[in-house]
Amino acid sequence: MKVMVLVKATQDSEAGVMPSKEVLTEMGQYNEALVKAGILLAGEGLQPSSKGVRVRFSGKKRTVTDGPFTETKELIAGFWLWQVPSMEEASAWVKRCPMQEAELEIRPVFEAEDFGEALTPELREQEERIRIEVEKLKSS
Repeated sequence: MKVMVLVKATQDSEAGVMPSKEVLTEMGQYNEALVKAGILLAGEGLQPSSKGVRVRFSGKKRTVTDGPFTETKELIAGFWLWQVPSMEEASAWVKRCPMQEAELEIRPVFEAEDFGEALTPELREQEERIRIEVEKLKSS
């Protein structure tokens, strides 16, 4: 199963406080362990919300709001995308994370089967074409 591990923002991450060399070293070692275990598919840290925007949809109307956003507890500071056999294994890996003050959330990623009959053969073909194009972009 694929899971996304969401790293919740903190006051420091929203203030743009960069991690120390020691923290970067520990996180690098953790990420290497994830790679060696065949789990890590992707992962990135995110800039503070002050550098982002939100787009709100209401019917055909789109409203763009510049950051920063006030509710730090609802913001994301980074993520990992993992391939794991179970939520239990994902939880075990998260517990090994070297972060000192953090909250991480693990969420399963939808798989094609989850959509049932709504995902028609034509839509499945489209999804496959998109996946192939994304892989091409990643390898260029």
